[in-house]
Amino acid sequence: MSSTTALIDPSLRARLIASPETILEDAEVMRALVAANERTMGANIVDMRGIAMERLEARLDRLEETHRSVIAAAYDNLAGTNQVHRAILRMLDPADFAAFLADLEGEVAAILRVEALRLVLESAQGQVDPVLSRLGGVLRVTEPGFGPRYLGAEGPVPRTVTLRQIDGGARRLYGDAAAELRSEAVIRLDLGEGRLPGYLLMGSEDPHQFSPQHGTDLLAFFGGVFERTMRRWLA
Repeated sequence: MSSTTALIDPSLRARLIASPETILEDAEVMRALVAANERTMGANIVDMRGIAMERLEARLDRLEETHRSVIAAAYDNLAGTNQVHRAILRMLDPADFAAFLADLEGEVAAILRVEALRLVLESAQGQVDPVLSRLGGVLRVTEPGFGPRYLGAEGPVPRTVTLRQIDGGARRLYGDAAAELRSEAVIRLDLGEGRLPGYLLMGSEDPHQFSPQHGTDLLAFFGGVFERTMRRWLA
């Protein structure tokens, strides 16, 4: 009884012997070779080497996925940092308070990619100063204690930055833009000794832009620069 053996093309065989790493570095080829080897051994033989390779391959896949996630997060963080830095530089440009407020709802809001940006100042008088009312739609004056009530907090607002998803914003704050807003950032502002707190509100139509799971370090930094700039104007 005679048998025949399929032969590899001599030129291909020579290339594989000269560069075996071309097979070792190809995951699909290696899987095919391991599967073929298991078929030749039969169903009654357990290939511990094949099992170990499968486990190592699964671990490698997890490591690669983690690696990609870390790189993506790093790029997102870098892009967010550059975005906040650009907004801060723009915020420091105006030479008067009216231009400062105009930039907030214009260039600064555009850089931060939010559809609405509002500066809320608490006032014991509970009414808008006629001078402030002429400074643009970005400014809102509210009664004392606005922040805790707006955020549903018991007592003082517990965090400097609050991120949350919303089904439309408050119309008295956001005006015509309120209905389309789906997420919001609320930054508490310390405006100095003897002054009531203020709040910087950012509203977005993207429900995923501001989420409680996101980090707040960059927005806290932006708020720290903002409140120091406001103290200068209020002085």
